[in-house]
Amino acid sequence: MKRILVVDDDRASCNLLRELFTAQGWTADTAETPERALEMAAREKFDLLVSDINLEAEMSGLDLLREMRDRCPVVLITGFGALDTTVAASREGAWDIVSKPFKVQEIIAVARRAMERSEEQGKGNRPSPEAERMKQEQAGMAGLIGRSPAMLELYKEIARVAPTRSTVLIIGESGTGKELVARSIHQHGARASRPFVPVNCGALTETLLEAELFGHVRGAFTGAIADRKGLWEEAEGGTLFLDEIGETSPAMQVKLLRALQEGEIRRVGAARTVRVDARVVAATNCDLEKEVAAGRFREDLFYRLNVFTLRPPPLRERRSDIPLLAERFLRASRDTVGRALSFLEETVKVMVAYDWPGNVRELESAVEYAALRARGADVAPEDLPPKLQSEEARAAARSPLAALYDDLPLLEELERRYLLHVLKVVGGNRTRAAEVMGIDRRTLYRMAERFGVKDEMVEKGETEG
Repeated sequence: MKRILVVDDDRASCNLLRELFTAQGWTADTAETPERALEMAAREKFDLLVSDINLEAEMSGLDLLREMRDRCPVVLITGFGALDTTVAASREGAWDIVSKPFKVQEIIAVARRAMERSEEQGKGNRPSPEAERMKQEQAGMAGLIGRSPAMLELYKEIARVAPTRSTVLIIGESGTGKELVARSIHQHGARASRPFVPVNCGALTETLLEAELFGHVRGAFTGAIADRKGLWEEAEGGTLFLDEIGETSPAMQVKLLRALQEGEIRRVGAARTVRVDARVVAATNCDLEKEVAAGRFREDLFYRLNVFTLRPPPLRERRSDIPLLAERFLRASRDTVGRALSFLEETVKVMVAYDWPGNVRELESAVEYAALRARGADVAPEDLPPKLQSEEARAAARSPLAALYDDLPLLEELERRYLLHVLKVVGGNRTRAAEVMGIDRRTLYRMAERFGVKDEMVEKGETEG
């Protein structure tokens, strides 16, 4: 029988995970401190460790990972999904990283996959091959924001590919942050100290793009009064980001293919080629496979670019990140409006319910618009752009499902409902509530603070979140 050790400073979370794993036929033990976990691991052999990253102790989940990674696979849980945390956990050998709030079936599937893969590979306690590749030093954030499961999955993919030399193709809708993803790959790789050079292929004509990318020699064309390096050479040792690669002409695609295959370029008007060493990351908002089928994009270039594909999610698929992003943009607008602002709760609901076809870029614009229109310290729904003022948008914001951001309740939402339900049953008596839930008062108060549960919410019977 598989044996799992669960580590979390929140007893309720420990108990919940233990019940979930036990229901799968596994044996699950819990520890509320990393020190206790290490004591148990010294006496017992575990097939999997599942630990929160942020523990109220001298040791963090990352410290525990370093101690346990050679004994069994380690799955870390984070309530503060961030690229740097994900890269650090992957580099240290975590089998997987799961974001809070997570769905019940998600954590069960991750646990099963970690134990089965470890057994199949005959490596027992060794971490996954993907995790072992994360050896690069942790670099600064590149501007990506989000804690949703979709963003955490993107962070993990970036962590896997960043240390390699592979070409990466980023496919996503306009405004989803494709350049930020490219910069993150660069900053978390071995080339971070070298240049990151972006090129918008769709903004230049074929002739200008060729001269910009490959450079030219003196006299190659009118105005070429001296030899000039192209951007590909400027990116030597670093990363060349080819944005809107799908907008390039067939003739330009041939030149790009040769440069990628041969690792050399020819300046416009030159007789000899120049060796170049720049990692290429490309991006597009169009379906390149359809473009290939229609004969508008070269199939051989597509496969040369499509070594590793990343798909930043559109904003409508990560609605739980909208309040976080909106707050970030609102803080940035303070210099423009000259005062601190905050969103009314109803304003946030309207923004979460809207589909944002322009994605993060549209949200940033809408927040700036609302900040300029706000009359006082609060940003009200009527301050938002007119397209968010429709009755459909307001109706969606009033929907109970809008607060859950998904078609199914998340584990954290279920915990919050349970806490509110128990408090209502015991008339708001927190000491009695802690007894009913099998936790101490300190843990209950931490839960109430984490979920934003106040006494007036219990009095109103707000058990549905």
